[in-house]
Amino acid sequence: VKFVGLFVICVVGVQTIADLWELYGNLSNPLSLVVKHLLARSLCLIAIPLILYMTFFWIHLKVLYKSGNGDGFFSSAFQSQLEGNSLYNASMPRYIAYGAVVTLKNHRTGGGYLHSHWHLYPETVGAKQQQVTTYSHKDDNNKWRIKKYDKESNADDRDIEFVKNGDLIRLEHLVTTRNLHSHKELAPVTKKHFQVTCYGDNGTGDANDVFKIEITGGREEQMVETVTSKVKLVHYLMNCALHSHSKQLPKWGFEQMEVSCSPNLLNANIFWNFEDNHFPRLPNVSFEVYAPSFWERFTESHAVMFQGNAGLKPKEGEVTSRPWQWPINYKGQFFSGNEYRIYLLGNPIIWWTNFSLVFIYGFVQFVIAVRRQRGCPEAEEIGQHNTRLTRAAVWLFIGWALHYIPFYSMGRVLYFHHYFPASLFSSMLSAVIIDYIFRVIPQLLSPSLAPTIYHFSYGILLSALVYSFYLFYPLSYGMSGPHSHENNSTMYGLKWLESWEF
Repeated sequence: VKFVGLFVICVVGVQTIADLWELYGNLSNPLSLVVKHLLARSLCLIAIPLILYMTFFWIHLKVLYKSGNGDGFFSSAFQSQLEGNSLYNASMPRYIAYGAVVTLKNHRTGGGYLHSHWHLYPETVGAKQQQVTTYSHKDDNNKWRIKKYDKESNADDRDIEFVKNGDLIRLEHLVTTRNLHSHKELAPVTKKHFQVTCYGDNGTGDANDVFKIEITGGREEQMVETVTSKVKLVHYLMNCALHSHSKQLPKWGFEQMEVSCSPNLLNANIFWNFEDNHFPRLPNVSFEVYAPSFWERFTESHAVMFQGNAGLKPKEGEVTSRPWQWPINYKGQFFSGNEYRIYLLGNPIIWWTNFSLVFIYGFVQFVIAVRRQRGCPEAEEIGQHNTRLTRAAVWLFIGWALHYIPFYSMGRVLYFHHYFPASLFSSMLSAVIIDYIFRVIPQLLSPSLAPTIYHFSYGILLSALVYSFYLFYPLSYGMSGPHSHENNSTMYGLKWLESWEF
């Protein structure tokens, strides 16, 4: 998800609201004119862009119809529409029977598959038993056999018994033949939850393997359905529910997502659905009955994108940054680091000038507002410059703020380049403020010399910008040879901050 687009919409939206408010406040305008403007803006700035966006997304879903590595982030119903996915044109039993081989998918957006493997939890993490995680990709370690709590079940049993709401069950991991298990050891990441493991041998464990299956909104004795039944698995002895979320385990858990047993039975992440259901003796139904509508796929795609964006974490050794570092050009980022080096860094002259002028603008705008509020006299030409500054700069300042401040609330990994859209607004704001200063100050000092001072000041400014480009252009066009701390380096003496790494 590119939040820059959303930030631009916010800027346009705020400006449109202000414009409509000004029209409404002008008593010489009839109300019908205001309504026409409101309808025109609603049509041109909301309805048409939304229709275009949804049209292109419809085309997107039609063109990108094949399976890929990220299928597991989407719901089972969504996956059934992807050619090459195991659920595409699939058919399987509608109801879950004891002895069936199943997969369980966490029902939250982007939820993974209940998963286990031969590896054990470390000695320092609860009981040293087999790890249980959720995994976003499909493999055999996601498969479980569903059994009655008090006897073994398999697909060859003479009598077919269906799993019903309220049943006590066990889940046996198909590959390792150990049962899903929980006990009063703390979970590895979420310390208020209990640890979930696989335990036992050849399907034999203990009473801590027993879970009660509950269908959300289900009737008593209602049969559990493939895909559509939203269930929770409540541990029979501890009354906690099988839970998963986006928190990752450390490297010993292969950075897969944690599974725990949550004492909070109202937690939003304790719901699951059965996706695969293999039981040869039951009739199959086509997965087409679960096909989602365009609107359902549209909303789910965006929910997955938002969640994926929010959950992005830095790779090992990757250089990241925080929002406070961006306006002050605290640290750049290497784009290549071998013989020919490219270092992403803002031009410090421009960057620091922009940052300073944000505060200067705030001070100047405050002075103008106070003087006008108190009715202080001002020359006509100065007044025109003040009005132009207020009208132009305030929207550029709002644009800068809306493209910068929201990053402070984001928990995802951030990079220096995330500030670049805000820096464009900051540069435009600087241009307006500099032009205001170069026009107003000479008028106050000597009106007769104002044009000369104005052009001379711009000449100095442009010369400084060109010279700063000359000094720092190797950062973008590529550096070779010694690093900046060595006397014979072409960048020697230009490492003005210790945090710069070129």
